[in-house]
Amino acid sequence: MKNKEGQIMKRAIYIAITLLLLVPALSLPAQEKPDTIYTFRFCTGKDMFLVPTFGNDKELARLEECIETYRSEIHSGQIPLYVDGYCKSAKTQSENLAIAKTRSNRVKSELIVRDGLKEEHFITRNHTGKGDFVTVRIIVPKAVAAVPGNDDQEDAAVPPTTGKSVGILAVRETANDVRENPVTEPAVTEVPQKTTGIRHFSIRTDLLRWATLTPDLGIEWRINRHVGIAVNGSWTSWSWNGKDRRYALWEVAPEVRWYLGKEKRGYIGAMYKAGEFNYKFSGTGRQGDLMGGGITGGYQLRLNRTLALDFSLGLGCLHAGYDKYTVIDGVRVRRGKGTKDWWGPVQAGVTLVWAIF
Repeated sequence: MKNKEGQIMKRAIYIAITLLLLVPALSLPAQEKPDTIYTFRFCTGKDMFLVPTFGNDKELARLEECIETYRSEIHSGQIPLYVDGYCKSAKTQSENLAIAKTRSNRVKSELIVRDGLKEEHFITRNHTGKGDFVTVRIIVPKAVAAVPGNDDQEDAAVPPTTGKSVGILAVRETANDVRENPVTEPAVTEVPQKTTGIRHFSIRTDLLRWATLTPDLGIEWRINRHVGIAVNGSWTSWSWNGKDRRYALWEVAPEVRWYLGKEKRGYIGAMYKAGEFNYKFSGTGRQGDLMGGGITGGYQLRLNRTLALDFSLGLGCLHAGYDKYTVIDGVRVRRGKGTKDWWGPVQAGVTLVWAIF
């Protein structure tokens, strides 16, 4: 009897040990869901990446968590980010591919600026059809720890978009699923290039202008990595000493820039300037208009992800035509006309730049 009870006890212990060894092995595949697709929605026919809309901000936050988890593997090239841009709302296939490419670049620029990635970390493909969205896929080798995320979104499929009001969907797939279901529609694969993130719209203000009590405000639109269009405007109006002294000015200065270097921080460009002035710092005042232009050059020093200092200098020619006047008993008396041409520095600035998107 005792021998029988001993055999039963041994079998129970053996079964318990076997189960303890099998449980981790059985649970391992459930933990390894390393391949995740993050989907970012776009308005029909548009290429602007609107982060706060369609839930893109939440999806972007999830993607950034994953990037942070595997940052070292991404930077070493072990884990690339697969970016697929889609567009089906344009009239022709070439237009669809062009919009899809721009959408992919918008998403990559956001990741480059936010998370310090480089173009070489992405493998980009652009497609016609399916919808108006961009997917970012991270395929993590099984040797690397599992990707964090919600398990209740497993094995979902990317639905076709039906308009502008499409929610966010995070899709999890396995590496085998990715290999067994390749993309069949026309696609364009881009060769990764080293670059840094470019934000396409920024607000500017020249600190040197403010130092001379001349409020200044401007904007810049980066058409692409190389070309930018900037416009700055200044205005001020001061009088003192019983209005016997006067300083008034307004100017508008558009500029086209060509950015240079790997990080696209330095630039050369061409600018045009026009405005009106009214100076009276002594017995004779001058009131008239100015016009000119020249070549510019400068460098943008990044302070953080959204702020930078733009150091610039312009050389060229300014022409001013003006009336001379004096003030007698509060009445301006005209004293003739004059003109002046100036060759040399026509612009200098230390501009604070705030990148919006």
